Amino acid sequence: MIKKISVIFPALFIAVILTACGEDTELSRFRKSMDDFCTRISEIDDSINHIDAQSDAAVTELLDCLDDLDSTFQDFAQLDFPQEFDYLENLADESSEYMTEAVKSYHDAYGSDNYDEYTAEYAKQNYSKAYKRIQIIISFLHGEEPTDADLSIEYQTE
Repeated sequence: MIKKISVIFPALFIAVILTACGEDTELSRFRKSMDDFCTRISEIDDSINHIDAQSDAAVTELLDCLDDLDSTFQDFAQLDFPQEFDYLENLADESSEYMTEAVKSYHDAYGSDNYDEYTAEYAKQNYSKAYKRIQIIISFLHGEEPTDADLSIEYQTE
């Protein structure tokens, strides 16, 4: 049976609404790229949530959406973060790596005639790790310091 996958942060994408008045073009382009990323993630989430789980094509539709999600995360990892946010690039790379592993595992879990619950659980964990990193990035972009027991922050002084 197909279990619907729900994106953890549907409200997350609205959180990136930032104005670009009086900013340098590099920062403006970056914020536009962030908005585009969040919008695309929201669209993919919508597609996933509208898959008819009873349909014969449900697995194929889900895996296609996940492939699109992986591609979107890979594009996000390629973004050139402005200097003031350089410290977040590694998190973007990690989020993409986790999403790629999640999508690969979902393909493995659903790809054969028998659903593999263990592999699907592994995929779900990687999926969550990818989104957790996005949430942390957005928190920092909003000037907030995430409070997460699993997150350690190293401050560098000049």
